[in-house]
Amino acid sequence: QVQLIESGGGLVHPGGSLNLSCVASGTLIYIWDMGWFRQAPGKQRELVARIVRRTDDANYSDSVRGRFTMTRDVAKNTVYLQMNSLEIEDTDIYYCNANYISTDHWGQGTQVTVST
Repeated sequence: QVQLIESGGGLVHPGGSLNLSCVASGTLIYIWDMGWFRQAPGKQRELVARIVRRTDDANYSDSVRGRFTMTRDVAKNTVYLQMNSLEIEDTDIYYCNANYISTDHWGQGTQVTVST
């Protein structure tokens, strides 16, 4: 059974940083496209960053490129999202995703709140 468990969310001021973690169990992250999504109440889930399976290539949405960095530690079966220069608009629930063709697994989400 595949499980993804996120952590690292919290409350920060604008300009601050957070580092999200997603630990996978029941599978190896290297075989999946691993992604971070975010979603606000009443809005569609939005792709923030993704690392394509079997590569180290990371892709980012325009809204976070240059501020967020996604990495993967295969030995720890964990992906990370380093978020710098956080803005109020980054406030959302952040979800970890593992995707292969039509199969998706999701974590439970971690809340990120950027506020003065």
